[in-house]
Amino acid sequence: MTKQQMIDLVERYFQGVDAMNFVEIVDTLDGDCEFTVETHGVRLQGIAEIERMFQRLWDDHAAVRHQNFLFVSDAEESCIAVQFSVVNTHHDGSETHKSNCNFFEIHNDRFSRIAVYMAGDNTLISD
Repeated sequence: MTKQQMIDLVERYFQGVDAMNFVEIVDTLDGDCEFTVETHGVRLQGIAEIERMFQRLWDDHAAVRHQNFLFVSDAEESCIAVQFSVVNTHHDGSETHKSNCNFFEIHNDRFSRIAVYMAGDNTLISD
C-alpha cells in the first residue's frame, strides 16, 4: 500500500468508530486482527472480541470523536502510526478529552494488528 492508501484506511477505521458503525470498522480488519491497549495490559484477538469492545465503548458514551490526526507511515514495512485527540461525550453531556497514539500493522490491505497507547482511563474496556 502507498502512504496515502494507509492513511485512507486509518481514516475509514476512525469514521466507523465515530459513526458507531462496526460494519464499517470490520471492513478494515483482518479476520484474526490482534487489538491491544498497551497502556492498560489489554489484548483482544479476532473480530468478535473487537466488536464486543466497541459495543461497550458505544454503550458507555453518547458520542466519540477522533480528530487532529498526525500520521507517520512506513510503506515498505506496511505500518502506520497516528497521534490524535479524542473527545468522548458521556450520556450526561460531559466530555472527556484525551491524547492517544495508535500503531497499525497492515497485511493484505487490512489491519492485522492495532496497538493503542491511551492517555488516562481506559475507555475501551470497562472493568
